[in-house]
Amino acid sequence: MTDKIRNVLILCTGNSARSILGEAIIAKAGAGRFRSFSAGSKPAGKVNPFALELLAARGYDIAGYRSKSWDEFALDGAPAMDFVFTVCDSAAGEACPVWPGAPVRAHWGIPDPAGVAGSDDDKRAAFATAYDRLSRRVAAFLALDIDALDVDDLKRRLADIGAMAD
Repeated sequence: MTDKIRNVLILCTGNSARSILGEAIIAKAGAGRFRSFSAGSKPAGKVNPFALELLAARGYDIAGYRSKSWDEFALDGAPAMDFVFTVCDSAAGEACPVWPGAPVRAHWGIPDPAGVAGSDDDKRAAFATAYDRLSRRVAAFLALDIDALDVDDLKRRLADIGAMAD
C-alpha cells in the first residue's frame, strides 16, 4: 500500500455538470487517497446551477467549483495526473492534450443532465441520476487495490467500471 495521493482529472465538454459532480464525489469519497480536478474541452464558463444545488443539498462545500479548460492541466507546473476519466462521449472522442504524468485513461459515459428539457423537477431528477451513476462508478474505482494491479489489468478494470449497468 502506498501513501501517495493520486490525482484524478474528470473531463467533459462543457465542465459544467457531470465532470463537476465527478470531481466533487472523488474529492469527498477519496479524501486522503485522491485529489480530484475537472475540466472541459470547450468549457461553458460557469457551473450549472442544478449541479451546485444538488451538491449543496447532499452536504458538499460548493465553494471554488468553476468551469475551466483542460488546457490548464497540460501546462508546465500543472499537477501530474494519475488518472483521466471522460464522462461524456464527445470529450472521449476528442484529441486530448498530452497530460503530464502519462495517466491511465478510461471512459465513463454518463448522459448529460444539463441537456434535459422540461420542468426544474425533471432537471433535478436528471442531475440526481447522473450523480448516482457517478457515485457507483467512483465507489467501484475507490474499491480497487490499485497498487496490486498491473497497468493492463487496471485499464481493464477501469473500462469495466465505465461499462457498469446503471
